[in-house]
Amino acid sequence: MKQTESGSGEEPVVFIVDDEEAVRDSIGLLLRSVGVRSRGFADARAFLDGYQPEQRGCLVLDIRMPRMSGMELQQELNRRGWAVPIIFITGHGDVPMAVEAMRAGAVDFLQKPFKDDELIRRVQKALEQDARLREQLSSLEQIRTRFDSLTPREREIAARLAAGDANKAVAIDLGLSERTVELHRAHIMQKMGARGLAQLVQMLFQLKV
Repeated sequence: MKQTESGSGEEPVVFIVDDEEAVRDSIGLLLRSVGVRSRGFADARAFLDGYQPEQRGCLVLDIRMPRMSGMELQQELNRRGWAVPIIFITGHGDVPMAVEAMRAGAVDFLQKPFKDDELIRRVQKALEQDARLREQLSSLEQIRTRFDSLTPREREIAARLAAGDANKAVAIDLGLSERTVELHRAHIMQKMGARGLAQLVQMLFQLKV
C-alpha cells in the first residue's frame, strides 16, 4: 500500500489512516507546516503492518473505510495493547459511532469539514497525552523492576509497612527481631529508591500490591 512520510528522527509522528489520498496529503501538508512529522497509510491493514508501538505519536483515523473500518482498527489496537491516542475523522452521520469510539478509548473526534487550526490543536493535545502516558508507563516499569528485586521476605515486610504496621508489630507477627525488621526496611527503601514510607506506599499502590 502507498504510504507517505515526512521528517525523520525521534520526534512524535502523527499517523494518518484514510483511504482518500487527497485527505492524507492535505493533513500531512498541514502538519508539516507547523513542524509536526506525519506518516500516511491508505488502509488499516497497512498501518498495522507498519506501526511500531514504541514510536511516540498519535493516530488520525477515518471512521469509515473499506475492508477494515476505523472502529475495527481501534478494537484491534486495544486487543494488542497498543495505546496510541486516536482522533477520529467523521462525517455528519458518523457522530454516534464516534461517541461509541470515545467510550472505547479514543481521545477525540473531528467532524468534516473541520478547520485547520482545530485539527492542529487536537493533534497537539493528543501528542501531549501520549507523552504523559509513556512517562507514566516508564515510571511504572521502573517501579516493577525494583519491586521484583526484593526478596520474598522483603516484599512481605514492605506490604506490612505500607499497610501501616509498625516495625515492632511486624517483628512479632513474623517471629523476627525488631532490629531485623529495621534492616529489612532499610534494604527495601534502598532497593525501591524510596525516600520515605509515604513514597513506598505510593509505589506499592501503583503496583496494586
